[in-house]
Amino acid sequence: MAVARRRIDPKDGAAAVEAWRKAAGPSSDVPVPRTILATAVRYTLEEVTARAPGNSVEVRVPPFGVTQCVEGPRHTRGTPPNVIECDAATWLAMVTGQLGWADAVAAHKVAASGLRADLSALLPL
Repeated sequence: MAVARRRIDPKDGAAAVEAWRKAAGPSSDVPVPRTILATAVRYTLEEVTARAPGNSVEVRVPPFGVTQCVEGPRHTRGTPPNVIECDAATWLAMVTGQLGWADAVAAHKVAASGLRADLSALLPL
């Protein structure tokens, strides 16, 4: 199975994630620039797809990006059967290990529907 070509250079993506981590830390009240937030989200979505290629789960982080990942049945039309959606701050907190998958789901910070809509084995990155 071919993995989609990366759009975000890994060095730029890692730098954006690190900048987000520093700016979003517990002692920081500095707002994260939208360009850094967008780059960090898009890079980490690409990274999830690279680590778990497939089309059975759709991960949505509006308004910044969406990806399909995890091997399994492929959907071709309409809403996929396995969907995960959350905001950018929640997504980045999960991929960096600041928030656990189960805690995010329990706190209703993540909407996950479908039998395969569980990224706990992939997160943190």
